[in-house]
Amino acid sequence: MRTALDEANQMLAFEPWSPKNLYGNPGGSVGGMFASAMTGSRRPLAGSARDHLLGFHAVSGRGENFKSGGRVVKNVTGFDLCKLMTGAMGTLGVMTDLTFKVLPKPEKTRTILVFGATDPGQAMREAQNSPYEVSGVAHLPKAIAARSNVSYVSAAGTGVTAIRVEGPAPSVEVRCTALRDLLSPHGSVEELHSTNSASLWDEIRDVSYFAKDRQIWRLSVPPKEGPAIAAKLQGEHYFDWAGGLIWLALSPKDDADVERVRGALSSGHATLMRAANEVRAKVSVFQPQDDGVAALMNRVRTGFDPHSILNPGRM
Repeated sequence: MRTALDEANQMLAFEPWSPKNLYGNPGGSVGGMFASAMTGSRRPLAGSARDHLLGFHAVSGRGENFKSGGRVVKNVTGFDLCKLMTGAMGTLGVMTDLTFKVLPKPEKTRTILVFGATDPGQAMREAQNSPYEVSGVAHLPKAIAARSNVSYVSAAGTGVTAIRVEGPAPSVEVRCTALRDLLSPHGSVEELHSTNSASLWDEIRDVSYFAKDRQIWRLSVPPKEGPAIAAKLQGEHYFDWAGGLIWLALSPKDDADVERVRGALSSGHATLMRAANEVRAKVSVFQPQDDGVAALMNRVRTGFDPHSILNPGRM
């Protein structure tokens, strides 16, 4: 699908990530992409996968065909089930036909790199909160940056904060100049152009930096709390979403350090993305819900799938 979109100079604005590095499987389906809500680095600007699904047809656990939404943005009536189905991991229905938004690819992409920022969290927040419409803000600590295939990043010898700017060429030029001035107090500044920018953000989005034997957690937290949470957990990590998304790699344990990881969060959620099957069978892979939310979800699930035949055991 990505090849077809590239040929038409289009893109999925929510930038879904590839499971290849985490699971060794580059495949998948459009339905699976929306069912698992695979959203990448552009989320703070473009929204998540559920914001881009316009309509679908599906089959419920009752064996009934149903649909929701439409083929254009302003053609939605009734319950907006697109929001409900996206991220439900196939527990509510099997989607057979989907309509989703695509957007033109940006004319120009550049990435500002800040080397050795003493407070990368502050640098990320300043970039994200600036008026310059950045489309990605991430930070790679020194050990992670050294594993990049982009030479400007791997040879830096420091942590690297990356800020992506996209759009018409004149606009990108002006915004990059302004961002360099804004961020220069945090460290030395460099700029990546199109090819190197694409390579770097592919690495960040697709979780390319961790050894295959590590247990991987995905933490969604308030951006301001991200650096403190990562410091508390003391594992290999890097930040996306201006600090709001932490990819964390820990040495294998029978309990995947579940109590320590979730205990470090005052809000947000932690999902165990990769561990051995026997470990995933023991611990709650998804963030436990409070009683009221869990009861509501069970009622919804029962309405769609009263016999629990769709993806049993999930969520």
